[in-house]
Amino acid sequence: MRLFIVEDEPMIARRLERFCREILGERLETLHLATAYDEASARLAETPIDLLLLDLNLNGRDGMELLKASVAGSFHTIIVSANVEQALKAFEYGVLDFVPKPFSQERLAQALLRATATTGRAAAAAKYLAVKKHGRVELVAIDRIVHLEGAGAYAELVLDDGKRELHDKTLEKLHALLPPGFERIHKSYVVRWSAVKALHASEGSHYEAELRNGTRLPVGRTRYKELREKLS
Repeated sequence: MRLFIVEDEPMIARRLERFCREILGERLETLHLATAYDEASARLAETPIDLLLLDLNLNGRDGMELLKASVAGSFHTIIVSANVEQALKAFEYGVLDFVPKPFSQERLAQALLRATATTGRAAAAAKYLAVKKHGRVELVAIDRIVHLEGAGAYAELVLDDGKRELHDKTLEKLHALLPPGFERIHKSYVVRWSAVKALHASEGSHYEAELRNGTRLPVGRTRYKELREKLS
């Protein structure tokens, strides 16, 4: 795992680094530290990472602005902050967890487990997904998403008006942020379950989900039986 810690208090930054090294052990590939907003912003633009640990008060500057940009990235974000009143907004923007200060090693380990588990879910579902468009970041309401399609290292959000938005996160990482109403039906597809009208089986063990808008999506063989029971 490639980890980036953004924390303006040196003592807390060192504590975070020590805990992360002890918790992750050999799974930790690289660890970078930044103490200021501008330094963090510049490094995020040029350094490939898997996980960001972000404080929301960076020498008096609002880390929420950095958060809005970071959640559009390919990596997960965990907030480590005393600003607990910002927790709800942070989750709405799509963070994986919010660790309030002061924190214990056990609480940090719980958050890191979500980041490293292949089927880990966020502590609370997001209300928006941030996408990069024309050099800026825009928030897409999750209520507008009908389904998501994997596109290699990226994913496409398919909206209720038919428009598509490309996201820098993988399908797996996005699924971790979504509310329970979204179902993984195939290795390359996640769908809003309420949008599914019917399931179809054809010769050769081919399965499809028919959506209410007429779209048909493939269903994985290992998922078909469970999904059929859920739909009925």
